Amino acid sequence: MEESVRAVLALWDAFDHLDFDAAGALLADDFVCEWPQSGERIRGRANFVAVNAHYPGRWRIRVLRVVAGGDEVVTEVEATWGEEKARAISFFRVRNGRICHLREFWPEPYPAQAWRAAWVEQG
Repeated sequence: MEESVRAVLALWDAFDHLDFDAAGALLADDFVCEWPQSGERIRGRANFVAVNAHYPGRWRIRVLRVVAGGDEVVTEVEATWGEEKARAISFFRVRNGRICHLREFWPEPYPAQAWRAAWVEQG
């Protein structure tokens, strides 16, 4: 397994176990996270760890898919907290074994469109 994939999977594992010290150790000092949907940017390891540590409630993370090449890793994860469930598509860049950049999308589910029902399956 590539070093970049190991770092990203370790980050998801740390978040799943709410181990924010371990998560922070996997991030570069100049780490940047972008959440395009909300227009937010988080600069610095400490800020990213704090945002996650202060999230209300207990979540669980399950990695569904990993695609990687070189220093780039993309994951699809499912996050659950209580009865709520969400998916995230995350684009990571790893430098010298530490995650230096994350661009993450948390898409909202939406109902299937009736006009295309003849050509699709519900999954």
